Amino acid sequence: MAERALESVAADKIQLLIESIGEVFVGKAEVVRLTVATLLARGHLLIEDVPGIGKTLLGVALAHSVEASFRRIQFTNDLLPSDILGLSVFNQRDTQFEFKPGPIFSHVVLADEINRSTPKTQSALLEAMNDLQVTIDGKTHALPEPFLVIATQNPVEYHGTFPLPEAQLDRFLMRLQIGYPTPEQAKRILMEKDLVHQLKEMRPALRREEVLALQDQADAVRVSEPLLDYIIRIAEATRAAKSVKLGLSPRGALALCRAARAYALVAGRDYCVPDDVKAVAVPVVSHRLVLDTSLYGVARIAESDEAVAGILRTVSAP
Repeated sequence: MAERALESVAADKIQLLIESIGEVFVGKAEVVRLTVATLLARGHLLIEDVPGIGKTLLGVALAHSVEASFRRIQFTNDLLPSDILGLSVFNQRDTQFEFKPGPIFSHVVLADEINRSTPKTQSALLEAMNDLQVTIDGKTHALPEPFLVIATQNPVEYHGTFPLPEAQLDRFLMRLQIGYPTPEQAKRILMEKDLVHQLKEMRPALRREEVLALQDQADAVRVSEPLLDYIIRIAEATRAAKSVKLGLSPRGALALCRAARAYALVAGRDYCVPDDVKAVAVPVVSHRLVLDTSLYGVARIAESDEAVAGILRTVSAP
C-alpha cells in the first residue's frame, strides 16, 4: 500500500511538471514526456529541428518549471571554453588566483545552436555532461544537481557550423525533433499571449529536492531479465544492419535502459514494459548510429530514425 501511495505521489508531481511546460509549449505532448524522461534519467537532450519550431522555448519552459538555476549560452564561432566553464583570475589583494565559475555551473544549461561553436569549445562540455564536474587548472569542481544540458541545432543550415562528432553526440541521452504543429495547435499558438510575458509569469511546478527524489525513483524502476535481453537484441541488431557502419555501443544500450526506466515512471509505473523501450528507442539510439550513407541534415536524421524503427519491427519483444 505504501509503495502504491509513493507511486501515486510521483505520478502527480510528474503530471504537474508536464502541465507546467504545456502552458507555454503548445501541443507535442509526446515530446514533452520524452523531455521530462530525459531529466528524470539524469541525461541530456539534443533538440534538432528547423528554425521557428520551438526548440529554445521547450528548453526555457522546462527550466522555468523546475525551481533551479538556469543559464542560456548562445554558441558562436568565437565562443571560448573559458566562456562556458569559467577561469582563474589573479586577485591582487590576496596575491593568489581565484576561480570565477562560468554559466555551466547551473542546474539547467541551454546550449543554443551548439553546432555554431568550434570543436574545441564543444568538447568543453564533455566532462561536465559525462562526470558532473569540470577541471580547471588541474582542480576539479563539482557541478550542481540536478544537472541538465539542453542543446539545440538547426539541421538545415550548414554555413559556418561544425557538426557534432560521435563522442559528443553519445553524451546526449536523447535527440528529439519537434515538428510542425497541427492546424488546431497553430491556431492556439496565434491566440496565445506574449510568450516572453508568459515565461516570466511561470512558477516552478517542482522544487529541486523533488526532482532529485524523482530521479532516484527512476533509477529504482524494475526491469525484468527478458526485457534486458530485448534491449541487448536491439543493440546487436543495429550492429548487424547492412545500412549501419557503427551500431549501438554498450554505453548506448545502458542509455536505452535508463531512458526506458524514466519513461515508465513518467507513465506512472514502477516497472518497465516493452512499450517503454519502444517509445524511447528512436530518440535514444538514432543519433548514436553511424550510417553508410552520404545524406546530410534532415534527410540523414530521417534515415537514421527509420533504420531504428525498422530494427524494432524485426526484433521480437518479450
